[in-house]
Amino acid sequence: MKQENHKSPQGEQLHLDVIIVGAGISGIGSAYHLQKNCPDKSFAILEMKDTFGGTWETHKYPGVRSDSDLYTFGYAFKPWVGNPIATGEEILSYMGEVIEENGLSSHIRYGHRITACRWSSSQNLWQLDVIHLSDGSLLQMSCKFLWMCQGYYDHENPYLPDWAGMDRYEGLLVHAQKWDPSVDYSGKRILVIGSGATAATVIPEFAKTAEHVTMLQRSPTYFYCDENRNELADRLRLIGIDEETIHRVVRADIIYQQYEMTQLAETDPDEMIRMLREQICSYVGEDFEFEPHFVPKYRPWQQRLAFCPGADIFKAAVDGALTVVTDTIDTFTETGVRTSSGEEIEADIIVAATGFNLKVMGGIPFEVDGEQVNWHDTVNYRGMMFTGVPNMTWVFGYFRASWTLRVDMLGDLISRLLNKMTEKGVERVEVSLRDEDRDMEILPWIGEDEFNPNYLMRDLDQLPSRGSKPEWRHNQDYWVEREQVPATDLDGAEFVYDGQRGGAKQDGNQRVA
Repeated sequence: MKQENHKSPQGEQLHLDVIIVGAGISGIGSAYHLQKNCPDKSFAILEMKDTFGGTWETHKYPGVRSDSDLYTFGYAFKPWVGNPIATGEEILSYMGEVIEENGLSSHIRYGHRITACRWSSSQNLWQLDVIHLSDGSLLQMSCKFLWMCQGYYDHENPYLPDWAGMDRYEGLLVHAQKWDPSVDYSGKRILVIGSGATAATVIPEFAKTAEHVTMLQRSPTYFYCDENRNELADRLRLIGIDEETIHRVVRADIIYQQYEMTQLAETDPDEMIRMLREQICSYVGEDFEFEPHFVPKYRPWQQRLAFCPGADIFKAAVDGALTVVTDTIDTFTETGVRTSSGEEIEADIIVAATGFNLKVMGGIPFEVDGEQVNWHDTVNYRGMMFTGVPNMTWVFGYFRASWTLRVDMLGDLISRLLNKMTEKGVERVEVSLRDEDRDMEILPWIGEDEFNPNYLMRDLDQLPSRGSKPEWRHNQDYWVEREQVPATDLDGAEFVYDGQRGGAKQDGNQRVA
């Protein structure tokens, strides 16, 4: 059934070929690829916030910055010209340039919250219930294809453990995700709970003007410490190479360096640990004491290896601006917290850098032909499509490499899939296990021994399942996927077009119910 595009009385287009959900780093990058590769497709980007940016708009804590280099976290199509580690403001500026340079602003619908997505096989359409947040009005929108780019965590409700005695504390207790930039912390005693990338970002900034900072951690974290500059990029600029070439060459060089580090972490983790420690010591001295507060319990790369420019958190510890306590919380008190070992930590401000709550597909209820979708019951195909859910893809980036590497890669693949549908003259595509997959072992989204941050392990049952075969999983190995994903055979038997398996003869024998 062909449905013409139509608009609301206010002029808003309510039916489109493609709706992209989210105007963060994934949504803006995906829109670029869609517009470039599928210029005939009408599309809109629905964003619940009143501006673009996603995670970079959500987080406003002091010193907010990337923990990946921008030569790889930036898009392949848009050269990055600043320092490798960028502030949140710089990243927002970069994204704004992408929107302006590519005319994407007119496609973004801010203040639109999707409350339900329903697929109709009789119409081959997604029907969306949408609230326009500015006035509370309800919209009914529809599209042929959904491109989900809203990330994987709850932007409104961060993870805050229910510690004993929290209501007794008389100071300011705030989760980093909820930080108010107007708070004056100069001259204050600050306690940061947590030891991940957020803690390592906010602590050096606090330490500049606070009376003192304490970091309370259950266990330490690995960091990669280096200067916030790229010698190769600086050299190429010095000799007059254009920025497009610099971006392409430096991006390739960093990707290869990351590949070598990943290989080292897997084959010789002890050597990897030695190298990471050596980097830290180059900034804070050979006699730096790693025991007991800087010896993580996990292997490198089992959790994200964040970039720590200039080893600034370690410098704060050596300079006396930071005290590190490795312990758990017994209870909050009126003036701070008491640890399980009995240590009293007094603080005027307590900042919980305790991570995210997972939120699959933005927490939006999905239905397919009247049946609610339970994502854990689906099996993912390359981490982007899901059995039993037609005409929908999800952009989920990398943990070990820069998130955006996968945005670019999937942007091209999804565009190619849309063009394949046009070429075939079909209105519906989904993935389905093949005959050879019927006895395949079905497993959790990711193995605990492969990648195990708390926010993922807490809610693993919310995520789709994976199969034991490479194509039925989200592979965290970019260096494998960079070959496999572009080579995806869209005529493969796992793809089902209008009920017909890809590669099947048009004799009706390979139709999928």
